[in-house]
Amino acid sequence: MITYILIFLIGTAIGSFLNVVILRLPEKRSIVKGGSACMKCKAKLKPLDLIPILSFFILKGKCRSCKAVISWQYPIVEFVVGALFVCSAIYYNVAGAGVSLLFIRDIVFIAALVVVFVADLKYYLVFTSVTVPITVFAFLMNVFIFANSVNYYNVILNLVIGMVIGGGFFYLQHLMSKGKWIGGGDIYIGLMMGAMLSSSKTVLALFLSYIIGAVISVVLLSLKKKSKGGIVPFGVFLSIGTLIAMFFGSEIINWYLGLL
Repeated sequence: MITYILIFLIGTAIGSFLNVVILRLPEKRSIVKGGSACMKCKAKLKPLDLIPILSFFILKGKCRSCKAVISWQYPIVEFVVGALFVCSAIYYNVAGAGVSLLFIRDIVFIAALVVVFVADLKYYLVFTSVTVPITVFAFLMNVFIFANSVNYYNVILNLVIGMVIGGGFFYLQHLMSKGKWIGGGDIYIGLMMGAMLSSSKTVLALFLSYIIGAVISVVLLSLKKKSKGGIVPFGVFLSIGTLIAMFFGSEIINWYLGLL
């Protein structure tokens, strides 16, 4: 239990850093230089203002200096990252087996997917400064982890096929619609998905993303929260689909094949 509590706390701290990334990348500001400050009054935040999750509630969701309202994004991102890190730790039995490369790989994936999710939801933007490096990391990390596998070359081939499927799927839509159906950022997300998941799980993640996207869009339309033809931040659904495929992809695929 102590192990999972520590992992949760580490996750919330990383979630706090991801909030900085999400905030500063659209403004093309350094994510490592310069201290945190209130968005309205520019007052420098004190250490007690930067405790993940807790500071938000201690400050009652308002800036200590000017009382400007603090976005709920901050504690939510911190909590979600911490919770997902714990889910990954349980999945890999970190408490019993110790920290593995697979666990380290997946928490990096989780961090990247959270950035993609929030940035696309909030700004309708996909940061290639996030997706491109993570795609390279995912590919190299998977190649390294499975270097001693009997099916090593099949692993590499599956990763390449996954990237072709993910990136190519969106590239064709972007090309055919001249950018009207799919934004260019989705192509990079597709490549990243392929490098993370390989071929079969990439197909599953795409399928799940479209199903989830369709259901949520219908609900929003029925509630009149979205108009027909409105912009859809599809990176949100791709992030969810990828996370599901990461944790449950093998089980879902085996279940489906068992029905045939």
